[in-house]
Amino acid sequence: MSGIRVLGGEVERGEQILTPDALEFLAMLHRSFAATRDELLARRAERHPLGFLPETAEVRESEWRVAPAPEPLRDRRVEITGPTERKMTVNALNSGARVWLADLEDANTPHWRNVISGQVNLYDAARDQVEFTSPEGKHYALRDDVARPAVVVRPRGWHLPERNIEIEGRPAIGALVDFGLHFFHNAVLGKPYYYLPKMESYLEARLWNDVFSAAEAALDVPRGAIRATVLIETIPAAFQMEEILYELRERASGLNAGRWDYLFSIIKYFRDAGEDHVLPDRDSITMTAPFMRAYTELLVRTCHKRGAFAIGGMAAFIPNRRDPEVTERALAKVREDKRREAEDGFDGSWVAHPDLVPVCREVFDAKLGDRPNQLHVLRPEVSVSAERLLDFRSAGGRATMAGLESAVDVGVRYLLSWLGGNGAAAIHNLMEDAATAEISRSQVWQWVHNGVVLDDGTPVTAELVRSVLARTAQRLEGEHLDQAVRLFERVALADEFVDFLTLPAYERIA
Repeated sequence: MSGIRVLGGEVERGEQILTPDALEFLAMLHRSFAATRDELLARRAERHPLGFLPETAEVRESEWRVAPAPEPLRDRRVEITGPTERKMTVNALNSGARVWLADLEDANTPHWRNVISGQVNLYDAARDQVEFTSPEGKHYALRDDVARPAVVVRPRGWHLPERNIEIEGRPAIGALVDFGLHFFHNAVLGKPYYYLPKMESYLEARLWNDVFSAAEAALDVPRGAIRATVLIETIPAAFQMEEILYELRERASGLNAGRWDYLFSIIKYFRDAGEDHVLPDRDSITMTAPFMRAYTELLVRTCHKRGAFAIGGMAAFIPNRRDPEVTERALAKVREDKRREAEDGFDGSWVAHPDLVPVCREVFDAKLGDRPNQLHVLRPEVSVSAERLLDFRSAGGRATMAGLESAVDVGVRYLLSWLGGNGAAAIHNLMEDAATAEISRSQVWQWVHNGVVLDDGTPVTAELVRSVLARTAQRLEGEHLDQAVRLFERVALADEFVDFLTLPAYERIA
């Protein structure tokens, strides 16, 4: 295996995943596509005025449709998301959802053990042979009376490295490791389905399509067997939905409204653009805000115009089996959210907890009836301008002391969990992933660097943030608390904005 080194330690059954042939396959992907990936990442630093691209007008104006979806992806009314740890794998496969988004990205801390054991669990899931016994002795096994969901794997974004594998003297690309290992071991069984995150342009979608073509050819898999759903979770991608579908048209199965990362991307892109681009407290920005409505309506219209599925966003509220009142409020909020999406024409939506699957399914069952989806709902009345997508003042609300304290609290709590190996954290009855911490720290950075004054007249300064951070730290405990606090301070108050907090956070884990 010339030029390939595995630097990570031993992981149970790791030799089953990191075979010589699998590593050679990864090396082939890197040698073919790493340079293009590097070029596209460099382009991200070039922030231009946002709008619909004149050079791709022909794509938006011409007639074309994506390839018809394979049978397992034609009904996506409820999708459950979660990391690929063993217990979650069993619970997701038993949940009754139509799709399990097996998340190797934002809900997963990329500790080496998580990276490889996640692949082991996906290997077993593809063969219906996964089970788990907890340290307390509770046994989890696949049920015979529940239909298995289609497994759609979300690899890491293009920006993340995998330092435990070195190819030609440089860290591997996390996206290619996650996709490559899963595809190599499971494509032979069929259903090589993927969710693609964090893209910022149609050129990045073209790169994924080229990767897929090369992978299919290398393993003698029929062309077009791979199917991809793209998360529209960056503000540049919102202006290129049709172009992204076009680049993946042989393989595209839909777009997803990745709402939390979308908010992070807005803050990040306009972080130093002045008062008109400063967002209020996270909790005050709902999906009914005009600029968020423009985003979701455009997504539904674009998808159905091109024969692709529109998948709604995460219902972050989660039930608490020990607190009926919390559970009742959570179910009501999820039901309201899913009804809005179903009425808007979405074909299905996400939940983060098995107890929410029946709620989402009930709402979409009522709307869909006997149909598997809403591709027939074309939304011709929808017309979304660049101005509507960028009208952030329409959000209303203000920056408040409570919002600042919440951003610091949630950001530190999530980092404490992430550094400990858990990328999907239940915080204040919400299921949070890396997007939560990204919103929290980027909003604090934006408020400080734009001289925001809170609704009570208090200016947001670095000193104020540090005092809130100190009070927050006093309320928390944990092995990684000091690291979490220092990391949050670094990414919230640095002179230069850190593109992704998971990059410096990755330096702190094994």
